[in-house]
Amino acid sequence: MILTRRTAIIGTTAALAATPLRYAHAEDTIKIGGIVPITGPAAEAGKFMQNGAAMALEKINAAGGVLGKKLEWVIEDDATTNPGAVLGFSRLVSRGDCVAYTGSIRSTQVQAMAPDVLKESKPVMFGGTNPGLTQNGNPWLFRCRPNDSYSARVIADYGVNTLKKTKWVIIHSTDAFGTGGKDALVATLTKMGITPVLVQGYTNQQTDFTPVVLAVKQANPDVVSSYFTFENDLGIFARQLRQLGVTVPWVGSPSIINTTALNLAGRALFGTYGIADYTPDASPDATAYAVEYLKRYKAQPDNQSTWLYDGLNILANAINAAKSTKPAEIRAAILALKGYKGAEGTYNFDEKGDGLRGYNVVRNENGKIVFDKHIEFND
Repeated sequence: MILTRRTAIIGTTAALAATPLRYAHAEDTIKIGGIVPITGPAAEAGKFMQNGAAMALEKINAAGGVLGKKLEWVIEDDATTNPGAVLGFSRLVSRGDCVAYTGSIRSTQVQAMAPDVLKESKPVMFGGTNPGLTQNGNPWLFRCRPNDSYSARVIADYGVNTLKKTKWVIIHSTDAFGTGGKDALVATLTKMGITPVLVQGYTNQQTDFTPVVLAVKQANPDVVSSYFTFENDLGIFARQLRQLGVTVPWVGSPSIINTTALNLAGRALFGTYGIADYTPDASPDATAYAVEYLKRYKAQPDNQSTWLYDGLNILANAINAAKSTKPAEIRAAILALKGYKGAEGTYNFDEKGDGLRGYNVVRNENGKIVFDKHIEFND
């Protein structure tokens, strides 16, 4: 069940029309709070999150729910802003009946929420990939995607050793996600003996990337790499980059293959490469998820939905294993979870809250995302 104070039914009309939601009385359910971009530039991505959550809730509740009760996901709109995320989380906390939470896929929002998460002291599953989010001693944050220390290593390895490129440009958001990814990629390339010819930041939600694109063109790189937070920014940049004649290979962070970005950029992303935490061909579990998602929603899934699908399933598993809704016991059960196979990969959480350590390399072949290989790290 998905409930929000803003509307009775969440998600695309087609998505939820086939799966009517049943609402139970408060005492009949165990509640997980969640923040979601219902409004703002990431609202389309928010629909993927809600779809993934609906799939998880149906699976969990069909199997008996948690501790013999239905699991309910109570959500607030983050409005695609940091203040909105903080306010949404505060509203969920003020309810007093959520045993755990799901956060954001945006590192900048997770960073903004982190002090309140620590104060609330209940598990929060999140999808942001800035490495520092699990390095600051907050024991309540659990990441359901691999962090960008791994994505940077894969981007650098693929660009240098497979594509044989040495003249690098790095384009990145100046928020927590983009800065963390950029720092990790620069450090990795430096270890490989490569100094980028341009490291260019930008602020989120721009309508014109001409100055950034001109800087790229002037640098005359043989490869472009990127860490874009929002798909609409990536779409604008991609179109302008190609319009100004920059056609060198481009290896991007996961946003480069998200459905929203592909729809916005179209042909401008043909021939690019992506580092994907989720792709349907990566594992049998990833394939099964894609088949079910396509059947339900008549669209291909991306990591906006998969991390949340996994996060809710992991919470349900942990609550049942703990036989308790006490925060410390749920946390201990998450940490004890070993070899859990989800849509994103196989989870083994460490004490810091990181559950995954691998990325997939994919390429855009005329609009179709094709799996190349999976790279897993043991350190």
